[in-house]
Amino acid sequence: MSSSAPLSRRDFLKVSGLALTIGFVLPGAGSRALAAAPAPFAPNAWLQITADDVVTVFCGSSEMGQGVLTAIPMLVAEELDADWARVKVVQAGAHQAYANPVMRTQATGGSTTVRAYWEPLRRAGAAAREMLIAAAAEGWDCTPATCRTEAGVVIYADGRRARYGALVAAAALLPVPAAPALKHSQDFRILGKPLPRLDTAGKIDGSTRYGIDVTVPGMLVAVMARAPMPGTKPLRVDETRARAVKGVVEVIAIPNGIAVLARSYWVAKRGRDALDIEWDLGTMSGLSSAAISATLDDGARNADAVAKVAGNVDALAGQAGVLEQRYEVPYLAHACMEPLNCTAWVRAGEVEIWAGTQSQGPIQQILAKIAQVDPARVKVNTLMLGGGFGRRFAPDFMIDATLLSRAAGAPVKLIYTREDDMRAGYYRPAAVVRFSGALDAEGKISHLKADIGAPSIVAVTGFMKLPESGVDMFAVEGIADQPYDIPNFRTAYGRREPGPQVWFWRSVGHSQNIFFLESFIDELAAQAGTDPYAFRRCMLQGKPRYLGVLDLATAKAGWGQPLSAGRFRGIALAHCFGSYVAEVAEVSVEPDGTPRVHRVVAAVDCGMTVNPAIIERQIESGIVFGLSAALHGRLDIRDGRVQQSNFHDYPVLRMEEMPRVEVHIVPSAENPGGIGEPGTPPIAPAVANAIYAATGKRLRALPFDRAQLKLRAVS
Repeated sequence: MSSSAPLSRRDFLKVSGLALTIGFVLPGAGSRALAAAPAPFAPNAWLQITADDVVTVFCGSSEMGQGVLTAIPMLVAEELDADWARVKVVQAGAHQAYANPVMRTQATGGSTTVRAYWEPLRRAGAAAREMLIAAAAEGWDCTPATCRTEAGVVIYADGRRARYGALVAAAALLPVPAAPALKHSQDFRILGKPLPRLDTAGKIDGSTRYGIDVTVPGMLVAVMARAPMPGTKPLRVDETRARAVKGVVEVIAIPNGIAVLARSYWVAKRGRDALDIEWDLGTMSGLSSAAISATLDDGARNADAVAKVAGNVDALAGQAGVLEQRYEVPYLAHACMEPLNCTAWVRAGEVEIWAGTQSQGPIQQILAKIAQVDPARVKVNTLMLGGGFGRRFAPDFMIDATLLSRAAGAPVKLIYTREDDMRAGYYRPAAVVRFSGALDAEGKISHLKADIGAPSIVAVTGFMKLPESGVDMFAVEGIADQPYDIPNFRTAYGRREPGPQVWFWRSVGHSQNIFFLESFIDELAAQAGTDPYAFRRCMLQGKPRYLGVLDLATAKAGWGQPLSAGRFRGIALAHCFGSYVAEVAEVSVEPDGTPRVHRVVAAVDCGMTVNPAIIERQIESGIVFGLSAALHGRLDIRDGRVQQSNFHDYPVLRMEEMPRVEVHIVPSAENPGGIGEPGTPPIAPAVANAIYAATGKRLRALPFDRAQLKLRAVS
């Protein structure tokens, strides 16, 4: 490498030791490493500044619509005091330097991005700012304390100014501060502002590349016939008709199914459809939704893995006035708008993939084992994700593409059809809960027992283990950590595995458990003859963040004030991923039993905010996601196969069904919480509780059964 040539980012990482301290400072990135390359100035893995004043921020998280390609640069730019108009963002490659501090690997999920990087990325920006100030002070022969920064400029007390771009060569020669000082929130100029997203323009002009857009010279396209249930194998395969399809190049069997490879997607699909396969479903050949429901109900009836206990719920037995109810939800698909896909190229000693993935770190390790190469020789190109919702954290589509490329000796793009995605995917668990509850003399909840029957996500991840207690934390979250002041409380888990593969789904266990809990809380409020808002409020004393969102949502919704004829309100509350959300739904029910959600008022406390516009959009999208599931979402199983196949029989919310949504953010000085998922859990119970107010009918299963509402007791 020439001593005068600019140092590439890859070479910079090599020179600097490929590791970060807790402050994300690259060891070795001091004067000796950077002297050979005075431009760009790159004091750590997260940013570089060039002589033209452009600040490039490298984002190691995946963008699937949640706004990380804007939030991550805002964190860096705030402490850097950058000129936001000169900031751009680049998707980083896979490297441990970008490991999520919460997950300890490079991955995106659990609404952790802002929470995890809130301090490390601000320190990365602050370190660069201190170096630029020191460089200017050295040039002016003054102390750094006499200088300040503003919008990409260092300013001396006497008025002299120096652009960041003019300082990069000198700054690159200075040591990287180990513990740079961070701003106080009252001094923020960028954080907390509703700045436009940096990824919008590319989506509008079509320049943004998603995984499905990738083309590689010599690439083959693969479409697979996947097993209808996990673990099932082909009993018989006849490839004759598939190979006869003009343009089909190869038919390859791998553990997850049979793939047809061609030069184009449509040829590969026609070849796949021509395969004659008889699957051996074994014991799952008779699996049905009814059988799954019975299995999970047995889990709830015999739940013995205790997740949380306080007081004595055994006193419920034989007590007068005990309310007992059963709730249930079905398996759900993720239904990402962009079907799953991955392009893989296995070459001598290396693997390269192009994919919209949420799990760069784990997949780098997995593919290294498959291809028997060093993990450093697995290059992961992260493309934009056309929806993730947890599904693109799973490795299956990337593993299969890699296996096919290795077998074919060529780059292979594997594409799932929508039907493949729906019928052979990973699902939100179905679940059953059985509640028992009782009130005290003051009309508050004195006893609450919740027994949950559900499959385990933890047990199938491959990177987590069930604890000795047998409690899957995802199966009980939202109930085990319920917020109400209930002196006698217990929740237990009964693991049952009916067969379908389960996985993380937007808001994970909270998606069903908040529906269960907040609906049953409303039932107890009705038994007490108490207003649902007042009922909750009296059991949340000493919990100001819960009360803050509850009070704000009800105030903005006009709780207790008259509504138009035929409209009723329901409320629900949730705390998940470090944030607090309350939602009030305004609902009517049509004569044919169709619920209409006219308005949703949401209040959110997610701590200190990065971009309030992104927060609003994420709460709105979470409501759309949860409302789609509440009104329509279900996967039916018959004879061991999922029946739904596409959006015609697995509908999502349509424009005419979309309510008016208002999002109100509670000002907070607390550390940030997550925002991608917390808007989803409260919407189903808020609507269910409003339906009860409108009709007198309790709907204890999702999606809502309109037939029950035709027989409503209240007009």
